[in-house]
Amino acid sequence: MDLDLGPLASMIGVSIPVVRFLLCFVATIPVSFIWRLVPGGPFGKNIYAALSGVVLSYFSFGLSSNLHFLVLMAVGYVSMVFHRQSCGLVTFFLAMGYLIGCHVYYMSGDAWKEGGIDATGALMVLTLKVISCSINYKDGLLKEEDLREVQKKNRLIRLPSLVEYFGYCLCCGSHFAGPVFEIKSYLEWTERKGIWMPSDEGRSPSPYFPALRAILQAAICMASYLYLVPRFPLTRFTEPVYQEWGFWERMYYQYMAGFTTRWKYYFIWSISECSIIISGLGFSGWTDSSPPKSKWDRAKNVDILGVELAKSSVQVPLAWNIQVSTWLRHYVYERLVQKGKKPGFFQLLATQTVSAVWHGLYPGYFIFFVQTALMIAGSRVIYRWQQSVPPKMATAKNMFVFMNFSYTLVVLNCSCVSFMVLSLHETLIAYKSVYFIATVLPVTLLILGMIIKPEIPTRTKAQKEE
Repeated sequence: MDLDLGPLASMIGVSIPVVRFLLCFVATIPVSFIWRLVPGGPFGKNIYAALSGVVLSYFSFGLSSNLHFLVLMAVGYVSMVFHRQSCGLVTFFLAMGYLIGCHVYYMSGDAWKEGGIDATGALMVLTLKVISCSINYKDGLLKEEDLREVQKKNRLIRLPSLVEYFGYCLCCGSHFAGPVFEIKSYLEWTERKGIWMPSDEGRSPSPYFPALRAILQAAICMASYLYLVPRFPLTRFTEPVYQEWGFWERMYYQYMAGFTTRWKYYFIWSISECSIIISGLGFSGWTDSSPPKSKWDRAKNVDILGVELAKSSVQVPLAWNIQVSTWLRHYVYERLVQKGKKPGFFQLLATQTVSAVWHGLYPGYFIFFVQTALMIAGSRVIYRWQQSVPPKMATAKNMFVFMNFSYTLVVLNCSCVSFMVLSLHETLIAYKSVYFIATVLPVTLLILGMIIKPEIPTRTKAQKEE
């Protein structure tokens, strides 16, 4: 782009490449709206989805980005064409391997930490898309009785055409920052089938109010981030003044540093949510109320209050990067559980490890996701104690609820420092400054959980889901 973006970059305090990306990213909203007006049926809409994604990627990251995207998409499609029986596994390892190579080559974590940007963030989302597509195509070979409900819902009986596949991978700029969604949903959307099929009553969901809400949320998130980031820089962790503070001051700063960084992600995901909603793809059905109201959960990638006020660590993945958490649950966690057996800490740790590798090969990522596995396991110990308390002892139950909330608040915000600073040296400095509390607390709870094993009463279905 030949525009002089220097003044705008200086005004908001970011680099010119980031400004270029943000302009193209915001442009996904009108681009997604135009999708609704594209003639030519599903074929025309697929062509538009693919081409608009290519153009936005080119202006955001340059020609090399589209070449990287092409490699990933080719890996998935070729494996589906030539070896359907194992295309899911082949695509998983080849696509993840290629993504890791790009992470190493571009040193993406350092670039993002220093305010730069490259195409690896988009490659991360695209990797999940091509893997899920291949796995769902492989699932189409299995007997229905061997499939879980989510597999039955998402499996592909036929191979998508190249136009459908490329449209799915690049539509609405969703490859920039998500959300991740299933190709089955995309195909039904373009063909106006399933929940998108016109009803006999002529009822059609309007995306405008939900899209406006997402835009307003994005504006608030960006304003909050720009206000907070100069006050809580990550460089403070290695400055002498930080070490001069007392324990509670350092704890407060770690909380505020994590709190500040989260607003950046809230902004990005709010823009993504708006673009998916305005296209119509974000529609997820109708409520059972009278009159029925439209739901737009397919585009939702974050529940801000759900993250900041989570009652337990188990609730955090359900509110943060929601669609990626859902992907990890369906394509990693559940598939590691042997039939007839219950999932355990191994499945949780393996899932968090895959998530760490997906983010990049930085020590900070691995430490954070191991920490979160411990954090969730420790939270489950508190929850088991809470469930063992008789209903008549409401005060004791509430004490455990508050304990789980406080535990999550402390461990999550002290753990996430490693995700932000990335390097082992800076992570150890920050963790040591608060006496490794984010590790000590969950490990202590896990040990106590092995010693104190209260009798758990019969649980309801809602409780089992937690």
